[in-house]
Amino acid sequence: MNWYSKIVEDISNLPSMIAYYENEIENSRGDVIIHGNVEKSLKDLPGITENIFAKLQELEAVLRYMELQLRKLRRTYFQKYLENYNRTLTSRDAEKYTEGENSVVDYECLINEVALIRNKYLGLMKALDQKSYMLGHITRLRTAGMEDVSI
Repeated sequence: MNWYSKIVEDISNLPSMIAYYENEIENSRGDVIIHGNVEKSLKDLPGITENIFAKLQELEAVLRYMELQLRKLRRTYFQKYLENYNRTLTSRDAEKYTEGENSVVDYECLINEVALIRNKYLGLMKALDQKSYMLGHITRLRTAGMEDVSI
């Protein structure tokens, strides 16, 4: 499912995207646990890592798109305050007023939600790196003749 295209097309798809990714995070938590056959875990690890990394990259793209849209929104309000305000404002005053606009604050909150999900995916990636590291060491121990190593 290409969420980036859906978000670019219509930002109202954001709640559905967030729900989808939250569900995917919960489903992926089991993939970072080491259990069962070591060889099978090692065989499956690249595919699991690629899947989670692809989702992380899509989240990064959505986040970047939203940051660009926020910049456009801020510029609109900033320009309004500089050009159409009853009294002359300094750039700093116009910037402060812009930051306080409800739509700007709301959009920043949405960006924060997407960033939180992205950070959870970064955590999954870090856990997969640790899994790879640990499985590699278990394999080395078995190669060295310590077959009775258990997890």
